[in-house]
Amino acid sequence: MTSPRVHLNVEQHLAYVTLNRPEKHNGLDKQMIVDLVQAAKRINKDKSIRCVILQGAGASFCAGLDFSYVSKHPSMIAKFFIKLPWRKDNMFQRVAHVWRDLSVPVISVVHGNCFGAGMQIILASDYRIATPDANLSILEMKWGLIPDMSGMATLSRLTRVDIAQELTMTGRFFSGTEAAEYGLVSKVSDTPLAEAKKLAESICQQSPDAVAAAKYLFKKTWKKDTRSALLWERITQLRLLGRKNQRIAMKNGLSKNKQPDAFIDRTSF
Repeated sequence: MTSPRVHLNVEQHLAYVTLNRPEKHNGLDKQMIVDLVQAAKRINKDKSIRCVILQGAGASFCAGLDFSYVSKHPSMIAKFFIKLPWRKDNMFQRVAHVWRDLSVPVISVVHGNCFGAGMQIILASDYRIATPDANLSILEMKWGLIPDMSGMATLSRLTRVDIAQELTMTGRFFSGTEAAEYGLVSKVSDTPLAEAKKLAESICQQSPDAVAAAKYLFKKTWKKDTRSALLWERITQLRLLGRKNQRIAMKNGLSKNKQPDAFIDRTSF
């Protein structure tokens, strides 16, 4: 899938999703929000995909919601803010949280500016690799707003409440290095895309069912009580046992052959 706003390319089980509005530092307008959600849906349906790299074209990852566009199209706010009764999120929340909801791991590659909505998108990914000099901000305070694109569901998983509050209440800018210290970035690197590819390739070598199960399990159990965590461990393991990819992994683990059997495409999890 390629649209003017979002490019989706798949290479050997790895999907590259590129925000493609470089002249606006990949600021989100209506079409980019729609296209990002559609890209995530396509990835979830493609069982050959085992990992996602999320990146921005040009000088920045994403400078946030394009408020100049929004001011000219005010109806977008009402349309995207309304939550349908059968959904857990509205469209603004979905464009970020959809990456956490994917069955496969998502690695964000962060460079240049990453503000507001862009920040909330990377927080919903599984790994965030940034350049040391990346410029990040939970910038909604500048507009008299609070982060409402799933940021409250993801910040609490990654950092302390005092850090989250300070960054939210001030809207101040901080570097990729600082973000790593706060727990908001997984790793800093001068070559974040190369690091992301290295991590993705390692993930793609594992059983895609087990990887999907691990992501599902962490989502269900992280910061939950012990009783709930143990229950979800049992449920998730039972769903894995005996699947073809689990049998292949077992055979490869016991075999002394240097050439392991290939895994089949992931099944639904």
